Amino acid sequence: MNDLTHVIFGDLKPGPSGDLAVSGDLDAGRERVLRRLLTNPGDYPFHPDYGAGLARMVGDTADVGRIKAAIRGQMLLEQAVAQQPEPIVDVALIPRGVTCSIRYTDAATGQPAVLSFNVTV
Repeated sequence: MNDLTHVIFGDLKPGPSGDLAVSGDLDAGRERVLRRLLTNPGDYPFHPDYGAGLARMVGDTADVGRIKAAIRGQMLLEQAVAQQPEPIVDVALIPRGVTCSIRYTDAATGQPAVLSFNVTV
């Protein structure tokens, strides 16, 4: 079954024939990872432990170790991420926030995937 292309906080995208675009396995996995990392724990009533809560950390004093641990823990729970090899998470301070780089293996395709983003004020 195909997933509609939808990056968290974004709009649905039109497909080439005017219908809604669908995500390939690798893109769908990235979308799932981003949704998990940006969702706050407790936002899904039936899954209270789902989410790393990175969006909630905006404005807090940056604790690189805490952020890295939150990302790593949630990556290991995500079905779209292969357990072996384990994901590699790098977090570094930048002006007004942190930059995150995650290297992991997509569980559906077995392909390496990279996800990089900033969490800023």
